[in-house]
Amino acid sequence: QVQLVESGGGLVQAGASLRLSCAASGRTFNNYAMGWFRQAPGKEREFVAAISRSGGTIYYAEPGKGRFTVSRDNAKNTGYLQMNSLKPEDTAVYYCAARGGAGTFSTVRDYNYWGQGTQVTVSS
Repeated sequence: QVQLVESGGGLVQAGASLRLSCAASGRTFNNYAMGWFRQAPGKEREFVAAISRSGGTIYYAEPGKGRFTVSRDNAKNTGYLQMNSLKPEDTAVYYCAARGGAGTFSTVRDYNYWGQGTQVTVSS
């Protein structure tokens, strides 16, 4: 079992940056691949980015390519999502997720553990 807690969301203007954090506890963090997802009102939860257990493999969904950077610090049991050049369409609740196994994973059903989410609101 691993527990995940996101932080770092907020209200920003278009063009601003935010860094989301995902603090993990309960099990050895570097045993788990991580993913970031988001869910806007009335929409399904969608994949944003994923990072492998070691951080050596990274995968982004198209909306975040070139603007978002996913990373992790296994010594601190924390994952990060750096978001730059934010747009109003990035407004959503952002979730981090974790699962065991090698590689990266990009669907909701791939993940066993989820955080509670953090709200990101981008005004125009």
